[in-house]
Amino acid sequence: MLIRAAGSTLLLMLSLLVVRSAPRQRTAWLLLLFALGLCGFLAGNTPDDSLKLSGLPASLARLLSGNAAIFLWWFALAMFDDEFRLGPLERNVGAVWFVLALLDRGMLPFGPSNLDLSWILISLASGIVVHLAYRLLRDWDGDLVETRRRSRTLLAGVLGILLLVDVGVDMALGAAWKPRIFTIAQNGAILVVAMLLAVWLLRANAGLLAFRAAATDAIPAVDRRIGLRQTAGPGSQLLPRLHMLMEVERIYRDPDLTFAQFVARMGAAEAEVRRLVNQQLGHRHFRTFLNSYRIAEARSMLGDPARAGEKMVAIAFDVGFASLASFNRAFKLAEGKPPSEIRAAALSSGDISKTSGSDPDLRLKSGF
Repeated sequence: MLIRAAGSTLLLMLSLLVVRSAPRQRTAWLLLLFALGLCGFLAGNTPDDSLKLSGLPASLARLLSGNAAIFLWWFALAMFDDEFRLGPLERNVGAVWFVLALLDRGMLPFGPSNLDLSWILISLASGIVVHLAYRLLRDWDGDLVETRRRSRTLLAGVLGILLLVDVGVDMALGAAWKPRIFTIAQNGAILVVAMLLAVWLLRANAGLLAFRAAATDAIPAVDRRIGLRQTAGPGSQLLPRLHMLMEVERIYRDPDLTFAQFVARMGAAEAEVRRLVNQQLGHRHFRTFLNSYRIAEARSMLGDPARAGEKMVAIAFDVGFASLASFNRAFKLAEGKPPSEIRAAALSSGDISKTSGSDPDLRLKSGF
């Protein structure tokens, strides 16, 4: 009871504090969903019938617990990807899981009750773990936020182990096998995860104990679509080389360009390049850094009357996107409108600068 109550209380307090601090952040609300799913699991994870919930609270706990794996999946993807949106894969898999979980628990007013779908759910959960690990590790090298980059492998490993242990026990011993020591270990592991999340997300500032905030080096606001600007700092001597690669050679047009290749072309230590692009230019991922140049050039092409009849996919490939879908997604995220609307507005007005709040030539005004 102590472990279950402590884990639930810490998870709820943590998630509510995060939501209150950042109510407009998608990640904060996904954390709340994930916390509620784990609280539902903790509420019912006991072999003692006298300690189990009953009635409506029990049904709510079963509903939340049954979807905890999906909430975990969404939360982990959002936490490590600034551009994450619930796409067709995440929505469709989530919907299928939700229906299967309700059927498995006999919670639908129609259809057979207590239908055993555990093997289907186990297979689906295994696929979710594989997909999560793939996504976390795929973007590991391009993640420019050092603490987040280090946490990718840790979180992928910890969450993957927890889920696979639960799935493995169900496969080997059956879903009904829940001796006291096993449930205590499960609940204790969730409590540890909640504590680690709290330590990670709620870092205390010792200066506040004396009502004195610690000094921080504020990073100036950066136009994230442009990226390159005149700046002072430890990496300033690298800016001319960066200008040459991005503005003259336009290496961002290579859709297969990796961060390792970019570092080699820069001719500097990897740590220096990471600090330059992240801390001085304000980009959190190498992909968004490249896309800032690609989108800026695409906007110029979309406003060029000579290219008015050119297909959108040709422009996407010309500026370095690997597909039309990725071009449309990145463009809409950066500009707030799809490229077709930007092109129509630019060609009708004859002035592309009116289609966006930024100057399309600002990239060339960096002082070099």
